[in-house]
Order: sequence, then structure tokens, then C-alpha cells
Amino acid sequence: MAHTNDHSGHDHTGHDHGPGHVHGSTDKKRVLIAACLTGGFMVAEALGGILTGSLALLADAGHMLADSIALGLAWYAFHLAGRPATVRLTYGFGRVKTLVAYTNGIAIFVIALWIVYEAWERLQAPAPVLGGPMLVVAILGLLVNIGSFVVLHGGDRESLNMRGAILHVLGDLLGSAAAIAAALVILATGWTPVDPILSVLVSLLILYTAWSLMREAAHVLLEGVPPSLDRDLIARDIEATIQGVREVHHMHVWSLEGTSNMATLHACLDEGVDAHQAVSAVKKRLASEHGISHATVEPEFGQCADDGDEHEHGHEHEAAAYHDHHH
Repeated sequence: MAHTNDHSGHDHTGHDHGPGHVHGSTDKKRVLIAACLTGGFMVAEALGGILTGSLALLADAGHMLADSIALGLAWYAFHLAGRPATVRLTYGFGRVKTLVAYTNGIAIFVIALWIVYEAWERLQAPAPVLGGPMLVVAILGLLVNIGSFVVLHGGDRESLNMRGAILHVLGDLLGSAAAIAAALVILATGWTPVDPILSVLVSLLILYTAWSLMREAAHVLLEGVPPSLDRDLIARDIEATIQGVREVHHMHVWSLEGTSNMATLHACLDEGVDAHQAVSAVKKRLASEHGISHATVEPEFGQCADDGDEHEHGHEHEAAAYHDHHH
């Protein structure tokens, strides 16, 4: 947008300084505590898995290794998000959290697929498993994971980064529960295939949740309209409620990191309308009614400044949605 006059006085860092900012600092501490708990116990669980011959424990240790790395990344993302914007990164570092959430989703996918493959190998050639020691390690793991889960669960569950972190720990929690169940079955019946079978069930559950996290993070990275908003309805609302606004087009609504929403739009004004007043009214409406904290509004009289520009032809299709209800 060439029109930059109405940017003054706005926060370009992409993170608000209201309640979200408070959440950010406590979330950062929560994620760090969970990372230390998970990383510390991961070593014990891996050793337990090797000594007892349990795939369920090794699978859980594999989860915990990835999770301690993921939680470390999540902590670093919160750390970066607190930095001010720079000349090169004018929106700040807020979106790093979404990138990390997406990467976490991919990591969970890879680990889960590896466990499914290992389980298949185990079912072909069952290995002996020491049920007693496996049960002890699995119970300790469950307690550590419950601790991490409680710490994270008190954080901001709207944040994709935080949800990615919670998802990792939830996967660990289920992994530990599966390992306990497998150990109990092995101690009671000696049937070792239960170990890989339960590992696969946990992996499939984690794959499903990882997919939804990745899909949401990808939507943010692709500048998609936030799920809670409807661009066409917002445009119509502005046309219906703001006096002097004849039509809204070239409207884009997106989110930086899943929490703060932004918009750009062209507002066609009736002749004689005060452009500054109209722009202010549009911005107030967007903020109060639609939760869009930062908007760039280009006022127009008569012809649209972008009409006829070749690079804008793609947007004419979008504008058609707004024109239809007028004609």
C-alpha cells in the first residue's frame, strides 16, 4: 500500500502490550521448567528402555528427547518474540512462535512414524522385556510428565507455540501411561507384543493432534484469515455502519502469530466526506467489533488508485465478492 499516513502512532511490533504481554513472560518460564523436567528424565528413560528391552520406554524416551528440544525451541521463540521490531523485521519476531509450532508438528510426525516402524519390526521378531524395572521407570516418567503438563496447562492456551509445547508433553504423558499398561500386562501374562502394540496406538493419537497443530500454524504462515473472522462480513459491516463509506474492497485480514489480527483495505468514500474522520471511524470499528488491532485504511474518492495496474488483476476476483451485493 502506498498510503502510509495512517501508520503513525501504531504498534508495529506485532505483539500487544496488554494481557498477552503478561502471558508471554509466564509462558516463557513455564516452558523452560517443562524443558528441564523433560530433558532430565529423558536420559533416565532411555537407559531404562535399553536395560529392560522395552520399546514402549524407548519410544517414550524418543518422544521426550524431541520434546525437550521442542520445548527449548518454544522457550527461545518466546524469548525472541519479546524483542522489539527492527528495520529489516518491521513486525518484530512474533511469528517465530508460529514457525516453531509448525516445525514441532513436523518433528512429532517423524517420531511417531519411526515408532510405528520399530513396532512393526518388534512384532515380526518379539524381544524379551523386563516388566518390573520397566514399570518403575514408566511410573516415574508419568509423574514427571504430569508435572510438566500441569506447569504448561496454566499458560495461554490460545498461543500456537504454547499448544505445540502442551501437545509434546501430552504425547509423553500418553506414552508413559501406555508403557505402564504394557508393563502390567507383561508382568501378569508375559505377553510381550502388547509393548509395540500400545506404542503404535499412542503414535497414531499423537499423529492426529500434530496434524491439526501443523494445519493451524500453516494457515497463519500463509496469511490466512483467522478462523474467528469473516473478511466478507467485516467489509459489509463497515459499509453498513460507517457513514460516508460507499464500498470496501482489496481487503486482507491476517494474523501475525495467531493472536493479534491485522487488516489492510481500500474504503471508497462519498464525495465531500472527511477522509480522516472516515478512516478513524473504520479503524475504531475494526478494533472494537472485530478484534483487529492494527489496520491500514486507504481512503478513495471516485476511481480506485490500483485499477488498471497489472499486478492487481488477481485481486479483482476478491473484490467481486464485495461488488456482487451492490449490483
